[in-house]
Amino acid sequence: MRLPYSIKRRTFLQQLAAGVIGAPFVTRGLRAQSPNGKIHHASFGAAGMAMSDLKAISKHPGVEIVAAADIDLNRAVEFRKLFPAARVYQDFRELLEKERDLQTVNVSTPDHMHARIGLAALNRGLHVYGQKPLTHDLAETRRLTELAREKKAVTQMGIQIHSSTEYRTAVKLVQSGAIGKIKEVHTWSSKAWGDKGTQPQRTDPIPEGFNWDLWLGVCAERAFIGQGWYHPANWRKRLDFGTGTFGDMGCHIYDPVFKALALTAPLSVRSEGAAPNDHSWATDAICHYTFPGTAFTDGKTVDVTWYDGIQRPPAHIQALAIDDAAAADDKNNKLPDQGSIFRGTHGVMVLPHIGMPRLLGEAKGHPIETVAGEDHWHQFINAARGEGKTTANFDYAGPLTEAVLLGSVASRFPQQTLDWNAAELKFTNVAEANQYVRRAYRRGWEI
Repeated sequence: MRLPYSIKRRTFLQQLAAGVIGAPFVTRGLRAQSPNGKIHHASFGAAGMAMSDLKAISKHPGVEIVAAADIDLNRAVEFRKLFPAARVYQDFRELLEKERDLQTVNVSTPDHMHARIGLAALNRGLHVYGQKPLTHDLAETRRLTELAREKKAVTQMGIQIHSSTEYRTAVKLVQSGAIGKIKEVHTWSSKAWGDKGTQPQRTDPIPEGFNWDLWLGVCAERAFIGQGWYHPANWRKRLDFGTGTFGDMGCHIYDPVFKALALTAPLSVRSEGAAPNDHSWATDAICHYTFPGTAFTDGKTVDVTWYDGIQRPPAHIQALAIDDAAAADDKNNKLPDQGSIFRGTHGVMVLPHIGMPRLLGEAKGHPIETVAGEDHWHQFINAARGEGKTTANFDYAGPLTEAVLLGSVASRFPQQTLDWNAAELKFTNVAEANQYVRRAYRRGWEI
């Protein structure tokens, strides 16, 4: 008996999302050449960060933007103008079903859907550019990293400063020993993606053209609240949908630290800031990490501390960023609004986000050899075309994201040191923390 199309399509979408579509279907997507010789690219998201990614990717002469999926069709106006021949969908699953000649995609949605869409795209056999943080939760990051490796897919996380002259130069300075072995690092961001207020107790009309059910995706059903409580502006603040300031900026600012020191999984993490409330992340975080030492650190372990909102490193660390002999009009001689201080055995490196590194203390005057940058998005497209490799692939970005997300979990347990076993994806001394390693998924949206 032949099944009606609606039933076949529903079954397909369920299988695709669950990751059970087999190799015969995905083969043409992963390595096939498009009929016009260009990479066929689709975007998950049509505005905001997705539009930034699209504008950068579309500048590559070997790319054709063929489709986008966005749950809010009102936000696809600019996309339609820029790419009039491309098709627009609301449901990412429908895009994956119908667009059979894709090779690459970017996943540039709110954090809570990164894993669901990224896994489905990898199971379709596609190369994936995934926005930071790689996923919303630790177990999702691990699975996405493993699947990308299994599929031999080209991947890149959207930490574009990773490929810039500024960050590449900083990494080279540290690894060449310009400030000696690293004793400790302090990193910070002035952003404040959190909310101490009360959640509005109301249900607002769902705007026309906006699919609230699809936007919720993996998250539990709840009433829609307008005026930007969730969409489009403030989802980063909400526990179920975003990952706070750390998830937003931590992946950027921790990146050169992680790369320069060749860090692996943390041994422990401790939050000294406020805990989130029942709906939103807190602000003004202080989060201490202890990592295993490496060839670039001084000792068997190295401490890296994060601050956000109004919090900053202690005064004696801030003082290291100031050159008392600098000219009075030196605008760079200050603590950056966002960035890092690397304290080494033979000097200090201050790395603004985003700016060139400065060497102080014993290292002042050490020659700085700049390292050329690359276009982060084009590096991804080139690699998908078989030309070179990406440098922020999921094998690198996965462990970086896991480290960042550990800070989010730690914020729920202030003043407690959480010991972490990365191999087993579990906290070994605070059992209650393990409930935040894997989230609960809405029925029908399981991963």
